[in-house]
Amino acid sequence: MSRSVEAAAPPDFPPTLEAAFARLKAVRPGDYARTRNHLEGAVTWLSPYITHGLLTVPQVVQALQERHALPRDHKLLQELAWREFFHHAWGHDGDGIFQSLRPGPRPEGDYARQVPGDLREACTGVPVVDEAVRTLYATGTLHNHARLWLASYTVHLRKVHWRPAADWLYAHLLDGDLGSNHLSWQWVSGTGSHKPYLFDNGNVERWAPVPWHSPGTVVDHPFEKLEALAHTARRAGPEPGAWPATPEPALHRSPPPDLPAAHAFTAPDAAVVAGRDVWLLHPWALGELPSAVREAQQRGDTVVVAVAEAAFFTRWAWSGRRWHWLAARLAALTPHRWWGPGDAWRAALGRARTVQGVHNLHLGPAFGPLALSPRPRQWADPPRRCRSFSAVWSAVSGG
Repeated sequence: MSRSVEAAAPPDFPPTLEAAFARLKAVRPGDYARTRNHLEGAVTWLSPYITHGLLTVPQVVQALQERHALPRDHKLLQELAWREFFHHAWGHDGDGIFQSLRPGPRPEGDYARQVPGDLREACTGVPVVDEAVRTLYATGTLHNHARLWLASYTVHLRKVHWRPAADWLYAHLLDGDLGSNHLSWQWVSGTGSHKPYLFDNGNVERWAPVPWHSPGTVVDHPFEKLEALAHTARRAGPEPGAWPATPEPALHRSPPPDLPAAHAFTAPDAAVVAGRDVWLLHPWALGELPSAVREAQQRGDTVVVAVAEAAFFTRWAWSGRRWHWLAARLAALTPHRWWGPGDAWRAALGRARTVQGVHNLHLGPAFGPLALSPRPRQWADPPRRCRSFSAVWSAVSGG
């Protein structure tokens, strides 16, 4: 069988505002609603830009409404609202989203705590799985359908616990968002929903190009059998035979050594900010600087500083691709790019007159004392934790 990923490969994602807005301008909501389930459908591919703050959900919705006047129940608006729902859940549950929210099909002890090597190296012999992993490594992203298939196979057939599997996928994603990623894995696993998400080869053949089709494999069974497998302790293994391996790209818990010198990070430097106003950047706030900040920067009243906190990356490794993407974008925004532990950069910022910026749930406790502005939202956040997207959507859309 062919092993090419070209047919369903996503586009490149230059880390620039021009690329982000060009991608936004190219969105065709009608085609999206009609073809979004196809791996070759007209999906937006906006996620890396939204995750990293080059675009906000309100900006995206405003642009779509100006160009297309979408009804409030349009499928594309609902998909954007899913991102806000995941952050709603994360905001209420905190680190609780990294633990099972409810019991799944099997006891927790029935699931392995490591992703097997054949899955990590795209040599399971199940084309839909191997194509998904190769596409992930080659591009840093995946169509949502491919993510669901990969997660379902991993949890329900290979019996890998959703948490280490979610960590693995997140580490390789260019658009990795901890709320969206980990809560989606819980939805697939059945620990964040009322039943496990399952798929069969017929589903793959309907929505994916031929190289992804997987006849005669473990996913080529009736749903009744797949559901039974999900509820048993039996683990499917890789398909019989020898399958070509794809090496897993290296992951990094600190800036990789091959960053260009012009994109490198430095230690925090209190002298840069002493007595000055600071506009603080971080990996999830890489959008255009506010006009007032740009004007103050030109006058020399404000200095723009970017922080990548060591504690976050000690916990969550990133691919080299994502590190380079982040570093290139930050280099376009400021010459002051700090890497280090929270105590070091917080002490340096303590010399500043004021510190402003935009908050994000990815930021750790070290950012707590800073009075950062709330992340822009399109829809009001319900005050109480909603257990389902439909409850949130009904509350915010008037439906």
